[in-house]
Amino acid sequence: MTTPADPAAVVAHPVAIEHLPMFITPPGETDVLMVVLAFILAGSVLGFGVFYFRLHSLPEHLAHKSKKIQAELVALLCLISLFTHMHIFWIIGLVLAFVELPDFSGPLNRIAGSAEKVAGLKPGEGYVELPDPAKTIEDYIEQEAAKESKESEVAVKPAEGPVPLPARAETKARGRAHA
Repeated sequence: MTTPADPAAVVAHPVAIEHLPMFITPPGETDVLMVVLAFILAGSVLGFGVFYFRLHSLPEHLAHKSKKIQAELVALLCLISLFTHMHIFWIIGLVLAFVELPDFSGPLNRIAGSAEKVAGLKPGEGYVELPDPAKTIEDYIEQEAAKESKESEVAVKPAEGPVPLPARAETKARGRAHA
């Protein structure tokens, strides 16, 4: 069907009204309402997604001012809640973000420092690194041999036996608060 060059020459259907509403698009023209609503729909879906992710990360943002382990735990709970859709994890993360956990390391360090004083040790001298249970005796022997070879350029392997611990004079001093 061809349309004449003069729009006034187009004959309307006999039952059609004279003035069509704006949401009815004539044939061959762009449907403006559909284009506008497509942009509104895309914007609202994008806006809802941003709001949803921002809401899920709210406890994590609140916990950033607290201790590192607490912030990591809250972030983990928020991720679990996001992927499992179990909102109880988000609620636990939110509560944990608001609750300030007590400081257990400060008093324990003071107790350790006082115990060192009572034992007659210098501050930090009582700290001895415990052996790693995942390492074997051969690993410790190789590690000690590497240390000795760097110091004296002569590698002497110690005899097999118990895992060697560093002597007190060789330990690193840790900073502690003493009572």
